[in-house]
Amino acid sequence: MKTIAISGSLRGNVGKRDAKELRYEGKVPAVLYGGEGQKHFAVEASDLRDLIYSADVSFVDIQIDGTSTQAIIQDAQFHPLTEQVIHVDFLQLHADKPLVMQIPVKLTGTSPGVKMGGKLVQKLRKLRVKALPSAMPQYVEVSIEPLEVGKSVRVRDLKFEGFDITNTPEDTIVSVTTSRALRQAEQEAAKGK
Repeated sequence: MKTIAISGSLRGNVGKRDAKELRYEGKVPAVLYGGEGQKHFAVEASDLRDLIYSADVSFVDIQIDGTSTQAIIQDAQFHPLTEQVIHVDFLQLHADKPLVMQIPVKLTGTSPGVKMGGKLVQKLRKLRVKALPSAMPQYVEVSIEPLEVGKSVRVRDLKFEGFDITNTPEDTIVSVTTSRALRQAEQEAAKGK
């Protein structure tokens, strides 16, 4: 899994007024959970851009006053009008403790159903993956090679070593449906007989 490094500084005061001043300076108040205790710190808003406004999922290497901590973004809060980040929660990673993350789906291969004129419909763009931090994938590969028209790939069809997918087994990830053009061609062929 890709790791992005950011640096922060511990906050002396924790309160609304202090948080407002930090935001005015271009910083974002943040909290790190999962260690011995909570760490309240501030990070530059520009450092969070690659983490929050990206389709990719990344681990975060947080440098707070000389100490380095591996973490993930647990939650981010945005201003309702400006959409700027106003607060971020991080969760510290432990090598022996599994975690659950939303991982993007990457479709691979070419579907014979699409070549015949079918329409590829991707229902899930991310899957909930449970794994140890060392086994967490960057993305979940789903092959569409066997998909004919009317067929689909469900969560139960996927098997991976090292991590589990915790979505409902009946959830459809991707399917090939009959397109309007294919349906019209079939109707015309039926009339011609």
